[in-house]
Amino acid sequence: MSLLRPDRRQFLVKTAVVSVSGLIFPLGSTSILRAEGKTILNASVPRDLSILDPGYMVGGTEISIQRAVMPTLVGYDYNNGQWDWKPSSYVKEIGHSDPTHIDFTLNSGLQWTNGFGELTAEDVKFSLERMKSTEWSGYFDLMEGVEVKDRYSGTIVMASAYPPFWVTGLPNVAFIQCKKAIEGLESGKYTTEIPATCGPYVYEWRPTDRVVLTRNPEWTGRKPDFDQINVFLIEEDKTSELAYEAGQLDVTRVSTTTYARYLKELPPNTKTFVPGALNWKWLGMNTEHPKLQDIRVRKAIQHAVDVDSINEGAYSNTAIKSYGTVCPGLAGQRSESKYSYDPEKARALLAEAGVSGLQLDLKVQNIPEWVLAAQIIQANLQTVGIETKVIPLDPGPFWDMGQESKGDTWKDLQIWIMRYGTSPDAGENFQWYLKDQVGVWNWERWTDSEFDDLYIKGATETNPDKRAQIYLRMQEIMEDTGAYVWINHEPEVYAHRSDIEPHFSPAGEYDFPQSKSSV
Repeated sequence: MSLLRPDRRQFLVKTAVVSVSGLIFPLGSTSILRAEGKTILNASVPRDLSILDPGYMVGGTEISIQRAVMPTLVGYDYNNGQWDWKPSSYVKEIGHSDPTHIDFTLNSGLQWTNGFGELTAEDVKFSLERMKSTEWSGYFDLMEGVEVKDRYSGTIVMASAYPPFWVTGLPNVAFIQCKKAIEGLESGKYTTEIPATCGPYVYEWRPTDRVVLTRNPEWTGRKPDFDQINVFLIEEDKTSELAYEAGQLDVTRVSTTTYARYLKELPPNTKTFVPGALNWKWLGMNTEHPKLQDIRVRKAIQHAVDVDSINEGAYSNTAIKSYGTVCPGLAGQRSESKYSYDPEKARALLAEAGVSGLQLDLKVQNIPEWVLAAQIIQANLQTVGIETKVIPLDPGPFWDMGQESKGDTWKDLQIWIMRYGTSPDAGENFQWYLKDQVGVWNWERWTDSEFDDLYIKGATETNPDKRAQIYLRMQEIMEDTGAYVWINHEPEVYAHRSDIEPHFSPAGEYDFPQSKSSV
């Protein structure tokens, strides 16, 4: 789950068409920057910062920045094509003392900025327990609390054994906050100004332009390779790709169509890296909207959409066809859906529901592949008598449109294309569809008591085969609402210079402190 304003976006696109070199990035090319005596990394992200507070963030861009400036207990490790966890640079040691207790000891001497003193076990307790009452609480449902032993040591107490915690909540969203700094805020939370950071970098946000990461002079941990990292905020993949090919970016995410081209021939001095396909994309439907309350209408849409045509036409067949939320390689991945592309059945369902002349708004992010996918869906629905208006949106309004806390747009939300990302555990995916997520991230607005019960059972089940069966059933429940047309698992693909080794999370966020340079 992830703002260039329209004038800024249009400027970038026009600039890319006319001439990339010397126009997009006033700081100049990477070769000039390195000649000035600094090792500088130029990267891009597709969305501006929204909320950096880990309890209320969208994710993606925010997580990339948080990993550079905020403490965690563990991080991700990638070896021989497999993802695992490893202790972070903030801890001296961490591990299970028994299946429900995780003992940790922080490194001493790590300082918060703005004069808030040393990172302590009290900060860990405050931060992890705080997450239990936020929008990202699902990661911490099985965590009872944190017991502090001394200034640097403590124990995370789990209600039951939960091995996936090591690759989901702990490295993904459990960013440690400064207790004193947060308690000093009137609201107890923040947006884009973190009151105190503790990491190898400090950040400067230039809205609608970039985030600049520079070395934290108070940092006493391992020194990262890069003196400065410029994280440019570029919505359009094509603009980022042109900037990369012009030598103005060192690393950037590339679209599936460009990836297909790069598989045939890479640009000079370029390598690609695919962290994985830990995301799922679907066409969602608001079950509470008057036009979509009849399940027969929603099931008609399921049968009307030709997903194979979407993956061929919009994604050059580089994405993996989806049959649910569980991503490739994870327990519980489905191999088929209960519905199929069948326009005649779609027409019959609409006739049975007594629906004719249906008109719907289809909202998507203004990303070329998404818009093309929406246009294919538009043509599919037209063949069964449903007229659809495709409405592309910039990231800000798109990510707000289903959230009740952001206004009233959710009331008129009808159908949309959505993509969520995850970590290397299938169970994490389901938290966004629980009852307490209606109006937050469950934009389809359905609830099911069996689904909520299975979520807890899946999290605590230690038998892999039984766990997989639970997740297969949960995806079946979702599909049976008629609110989903599964589309694909899109590979996260990055192009980077051959003389650097960027690091990422399994979901494709940057891990800047771990990135390497041979310069």
